[in-house]
Amino acid sequence: MNDLDATGIADAVGAGAGTSALVAEYFLARIGVDEPQIQAFVSFDPEAVREQARQLEGSAGLLAGVPVGIKDIFDTADHPTEFYSPIYQGNRPSRDAHVVTLLRQAGAIIMGKTHTTEFAYMNTGPTRNPLDLARTPGSSSAGSAAGMAAGFFPLALGTQTAGSLLKPAAYCGLFAFKPSFGLVSLEGVKPLAPSFDTVGWYGRSVRDLERVARVLIPGFPAVEAVRRPLRLGFCRTSRWSDVQPVVAQAIERAISRLGPFVSEVVLPEAFDGVFDDHQLINDCEGARSLAKEFQSHPELLSDSTLAMIERAKATNWEQESAAKARLAQLAPQLAQICQPFDAMLSVSCGMLAPVGLETTGPSDFIKFWGAFGLPQVNVPVARGEGVLPVGLQVIGAFRGDAPLLSTAQVIVDALV
Repeated sequence: MNDLDATGIADAVGAGAGTSALVAEYFLARIGVDEPQIQAFVSFDPEAVREQARQLEGSAGLLAGVPVGIKDIFDTADHPTEFYSPIYQGNRPSRDAHVVTLLRQAGAIIMGKTHTTEFAYMNTGPTRNPLDLARTPGSSSAGSAAGMAAGFFPLALGTQTAGSLLKPAAYCGLFAFKPSFGLVSLEGVKPLAPSFDTVGWYGRSVRDLERVARVLIPGFPAVEAVRRPLRLGFCRTSRWSDVQPVVAQAIERAISRLGPFVSEVVLPEAFDGVFDDHQLINDCEGARSLAKEFQSHPELLSDSTLAMIERAKATNWEQESAAKARLAQLAPQLAQICQPFDAMLSVSCGMLAPVGLETTGPSDFIKFWGAFGLPQVNVPVARGEGVLPVGLQVIGAFRGDAPLLSTAQVIVDALV
């Protein structure tokens, strides 16, 4: 079962070659062995999982019998939703988030709620990286990523505002897909920075990422095979000097294996400010999103969240408006630069997973592209036994999500 991706599991269950109950028991056994040291779950009920599996017998949906981990900022009617905050301890939503309902309708088994950071921002939880328990699994989608890497489920939901989906994917060696901004419903998801917040997911393969897209994005176009040589751009951005040498070498080796179809792209200096503009907007919108929590329970907020709110207080309306205007002005320029290419390539994270659980490292190379709402895929770069993962970031055109997944598959095949 661990050799099958979610697509393989769903196809087997749908064809009668396996059952939802057998699938659930396999993954429950994995959780029983390794969860005490990984701590991916904040809410987990084995009997509830078994009951879901029994009710799904005979299901033939796109995700028939597929276990899914759900980040604990999505509302769920059968689990608490607490946002890793004491303010919401025991909070019980009355209904599922829109995307959770769609997963259930497709035949998925909700395995439980996975650990996140406080309000999907900075203050980290107890989850450890299964590839090295001394290291962080990444930022706010950490529980979903760690559970995937530990083999607790073959699919998991996360979100991304700055780097919260692709960073854990890079640190844990996973495939991840952050769609174009606005394609996936955020109903029932706690907001942080609404200009950037996007639902995304982890899978064991590119075809898994595509299958979930078909479930969560009604009307998603067909992902067609690429039948010509790719045209790829490789963009280091102005912060390439921050990349650890071991990470830079791994990415450059991968780029070299993709052959003569990769062209280096150097962006104009005007793009150097994107990193800081994203941070400024994130702070201001985050402070507004958490205004009621700050008013009622400031003593229960973490130092990192309070610091974000203080930075927002020191930023005036004109500064935030100017930052948004700069991004709006740069967006068509970036689209024109990227237009000749099937996808742009970059590093997902400039460092290996840091030691310790207190910090997850910067998200600069992810949030740069996310600032423009572009779809992003993390492709794990091949590594040796015991070597920590590095992520290759593949970026598509806005609303070019289906062609991006096609391109990502060609890249994966070339890097095998």
